[in-house]
Amino acid sequence: MNIQSHIIDTIPVFNMEDSMKNVVKFFKGTIYSHVAIVADDKFLGVISENDMAVLDSSGKIDDYRYNLEAVFVKKHTSWLDVLEAFARNEANLIPVLDEDGRVCGYYDLNDIVEIFIDTPFFTEPGGILVVAKGTKDYSFSEISQIVESNNTKLLGGFVSDSKNDVVQITLKIGTTNLNEIIQSFRRYNYTIMFGNNDDQFLEDLKQRSDYLNKFLNV
Repeated sequence: MNIQSHIIDTIPVFNMEDSMKNVVKFFKGTIYSHVAIVADDKFLGVISENDMAVLDSSGKIDDYRYNLEAVFVKKHTSWLDVLEAFARNEANLIPVLDEDGRVCGYYDLNDIVEIFIDTPFFTEPGGILVVAKGTKDYSFSEISQIVESNNTKLLGGFVSDSKNDVVQITLKIGTTNLNEIIQSFRRYNYTIMFGNNDDQFLEDLKQRSDYLNKFLNV
C-alpha cells in the first residue's frame, strides 16, 4: 500500500539556531504533538509539545539539543510500521526522512487512519468478535483454523489488549452469524469478550483515536 502521496510538505521544520519562541508559537497554533529539528539540513530529532511546559522559551533550540527525541519514519516505511510509530511514540505527526536523512515532510495520523479504515477490515461486510486467551496459549494460525473450519473467512485480526498475561484479539469475520464460531472458540478455551454484527461497533472504532494504540500490539 503506497502512502507516500500522503506526505505533507507544508508544515515547518525548525533549525537548531531558531528561537524556542518560534517552536512555542507553532505548538500554540496547532494540535500537533511533535515537530522536526534539523542542522545543516540533516534531521536531528523532534521536540514534543509535552516538553513545552518545562523548557525555557527564551533561548535557542540548540540549548535543548539533548531533549530531542529520535521520532521519525523513512519514505519507504510501510503503512503498518508507520501506524506502529504513531502508537509507540504517542504522536499525531511524524517526520518522514529520505535516504540522506533529510526531512521531506510529515505524516499526519488522521491521514494514515483513513488508509486503515479503507482496508477490508472495515469495508467488507461481516461481524466483530473479541476473544481472550493466555499470552502463551493463543496463536493466529489456530484462530484462523477455528474461523475457517466454520466455512467462514477471517478478514482481519489484531491484539487489542494485553494485561496480566492475557491477550484480547479483535477479529473481523466474514459473516454476521457468529453463534457457531463463538461455540468453536469456547471449545478451544477462548473466552468470548464481545460478539456483534452491528455496524455501529465499527463506527465507534473509527471515531476513537486511541484505537491505534491497541491495534499496534500485533
